[in-house]
This record gives sequence, C-alpha cells and structure tokens, in this order.
Amino acid sequence: MMLKLIILWVTAAGLEAATIAADSERGAQLFEKLACVQCHSINGKGGSRAPDLGRLVDRNFTPATLAATMWNHAPAMWASLRERDIRAGDLDDQAAADLFAYFYATRWFEKPGDAARGKSLFESKHCSECHGLTSANPPAARPVSQWESIGQAIALASAMWNHGASMRVEFANRHLKWPELSSQDLTDLLVYLRNLPEIRNAAARVEISTGAEGEPLFRSKGCAGCHAGKLAFAGRLRGATLTDIAAAMWNHQPRMAAPPPQLTIGEMREIASYLWASEFFEGSGNVTAGRRVFIAKRCAACHEDAASGAPKLTGKTFNGANMVSALWRHGPRMLDQMKGKGIAWPRFERAQMADLIAFLNSANGRTP
Repeated sequence: MMLKLIILWVTAAGLEAATIAADSERGAQLFEKLACVQCHSINGKGGSRAPDLGRLVDRNFTPATLAATMWNHAPAMWASLRERDIRAGDLDDQAAADLFAYFYATRWFEKPGDAARGKSLFESKHCSECHGLTSANPPAARPVSQWESIGQAIALASAMWNHGASMRVEFANRHLKWPELSSQDLTDLLVYLRNLPEIRNAAARVEISTGAEGEPLFRSKGCAGCHAGKLAFAGRLRGATLTDIAAAMWNHQPRMAAPPPQLTIGEMREIASYLWASEFFEGSGNVTAGRRVFIAKRCAACHEDAASGAPKLTGKTFNGANMVSALWRHGPRMLDQMKGKGIAWPRFERAQMADLIAFLNSANGRTP
C-alpha cells in the first residue's frame, strides 16, 4: 500500500510558532536510513530480530505512548547497534515528525478494530442497502470500491458530513432511525472495508495544515455561533483521533436545526488542523502527575544543573515526536551521564510520558 501522510506539525518557541511538514513516505524511508530495518522489518522487508513494524496495525498507541515505548527500548537498542557495529543516522525534529507520520498512516494511533464486527455493522446500520461493495444499488450511491476517501481520514470525515443531509431525507423516507456510530463502530467498519480485496491497496493519506484558515472558516460556516463558552472545543479534543471526530460529527447532524454547511476536503482539513492537530500530538496528560514524574525520574538532576551540559527544558512545546528526537540525539550521552551519577535509566509507563509532556508544556506557559 502506498502510504502518504503529510502533517504540518505546529510547535512553538516562546511566542513564535514553527511549522514542520511531515511525510509518511519519508518516515518509511527513515527506517532504512536509521538502520531500523537491520532488526525490524517493514511489511516483510528487513530484519527478523524484532517485530515487523509495518504489520503492527491497530495498536491504539498515542504519540506519547509510542514515545514512551521507544524511550524504554532505547538502551537495549543502542547496545544492539554497538554489538553489531551499526551506526544509526540522525533523527532531528523534522525526521521524528516524518517517522510519526508513518506511524499515523499505518494506523498505530487508532483503536483496535474488528473486521467481523465491521461487516455486521455494515448490514445492521443499513449501509449495505444503498452502498454496494463493488456495484451501485441505487444508481446515485457509489459502491465502496470507488470511495477515494476510504483511506484518507479527513476526506472521509468531509464525505460523511456532506452526505448527511441526503441521508436524513433517505432515512426519513424509509422510516428508519438515524444510525449513530460510536468511534469503535466506525473503526470496525473501516477495518472491514479497508481489508476488502478491491480496496486493500487503496492509497492512505492524511493531510493536516497549519490551520491558519481554520478559525475564519469555523466562524463563516456558523460553527462558532454554537460552539462557544461551555460548548467550545478548546481542550476537548485532546487524545481524540480523526476517526473519533468523524464519528462525533456524524452523530451531531440530526441534532442541528438548520441543514449543516457543506465542507470541501480543504475546508475540513483547515478546520480539523485548527481545532485538533496540536492537541492530539501534545496528548492529554495530567500536569500534576507529570510534575511527580519529573521528580521521580530525576530529570532535574541534569536539566536543572548547568554543569551537566543538559539543556534547559524551556522555550519549547513538547509532543511525542520531538521527545523521540531528543531521545535519539542526546540519549546515549544522557545514559552515560546517568550511569556516572548512579541514576537508573528512566522507564515510563503508558500514561507517564503524556503526563511529563503536559507538565513540561505547562512550565512553558502552555497548560494542556
């Protein structure tokens, strides 16, 4: 499958935002350049000493969880590289973003799905009554095999949203209740549909922009009139995937008094980028718990000691990707220094990395 994901990663240095464009095709290439394929394989191509990363789909990782997993694995990985005399390449913030783009494109950040349940839902939610898999039932309903959006999360959200008005009419004519979809329902449906022989090789792509046009669109489309105050989205989308958002938007349609505004793929991309992207990649950790992690893992022993040479953790927005970049570039020296001070290499449980990121961002004036 040709996987392509372009993410414009929004970080900050003080009050100045910096944008990094990330591409999953470059991320896949990084597996070779960084020597990952010496041990790991990608869809059967590569080493056999470690799991095939290209086939480990539906892992339900968050960016922070993936960062924690890589952090915990790092000392063993460095030892294996030294033992085999392999020199890994550099992983700066740009490369880390590309690497995470690859993981996003291969669905590491989605909930585990069940194709059998998805097949059942395709029938029980009445999808199959109009949408055939390879041929149209009503002539106006395109078969699933012709859905360009099937592997493109933002395009799918746009198609589902725009399809809602005609669907409401159709369901009313058939005296059927609106088929609400949980995020898990939509995940199962997508796992089923994306594994059909006719669709299995469909291109997977997600594009996320800086969101500069997102706020004006959010207002001009009338969304801001309702989603303000207690209904504002600020902070509410942390940890949500694009599948979560698509399902929520689908369920929201029947509750709207007026017909929903149509959204092109570009408009959906801008609004999603404005509301969601940075919150997802920064994560949904707890600041108070993160402070305890910072103390327990003895981060201050180096990062608050000028003599150590470790950088101050200020003036930057942290997320799962740049935490991996910092690990890759500075980790071996950090490990040596910690051994010299008699400090054990810090290992992180699933939630601890997200909490640490939340604490670091709050200390820099950003409270997730």
